[in-house]
Amino acid sequence: MKILAFTDTHGSLTALRRITQKVKTQKPDLLVCAGDISVFEQDIAGIMKRLNRINKKIIMVHGNHEDDSTLRRLSKTFKNIFFIHKSHFILNNAIFLGYGGGGFAMTDKEFEKTANSRFKKLIKKNNDKKMILVTHAPPYKTRLDRIGHDHCGNKSIRNFIEKNRIDFLICGHLHENFGKEDKIKKTKMINPGPFGKIVEI
Repeated sequence: MKILAFTDTHGSLTALRRITQKVKTQKPDLLVCAGDISVFEQDIAGIMKRLNRINKKIIMVHGNHEDDSTLRRLSKTFKNIFFIHKSHFILNNAIFLGYGGGGFAMTDKEFEKTANSRFKKLIKKNNDKKMILVTHAPPYKTRLDRIGHDHCGNKSIRNFIEKNRIDFLICGHLHENFGKEDKIKKTKMINPGPFGKIVEI
């Protein structure tokens, strides 16, 4: 499966044009957004309308610039947009697990609660499917959360990846790390940035 992943477009029309062009040339099966499509929800409905017009299925979580209730409500009005915060989306042989928001805390009890009560069950029941985790916050102590000499990512997300079968992680939040990739054990990870990156699952 070919995925076009992107994050942190923050209302940029240039980014949306680049993503649209990549859809035309690369022909992905699905688009995946790791949050922060706006600047504190300015013109959020207009941005989602533009994304919907790409005419490809787009799954997304919210970032720290959006409220989950806003994206949940708006996504229901667009046929191509699926909001998966604390939820999942299945396409072909892959399950996408979503958890948005945050990006500033090094631990997240709400993520832990969702992961333990919902995500673990999905992983256990679907041994034949690829597992893709979509978060806004990056996991702790990777190339995706490094700022200078320090790491500021989320330990709860890292701990979950270390203890569960996650094939791929798509995250965002830290602009300094756009385009960077890394691995935790067998889990491949990427911060695809605002112009999008093609990922083969």
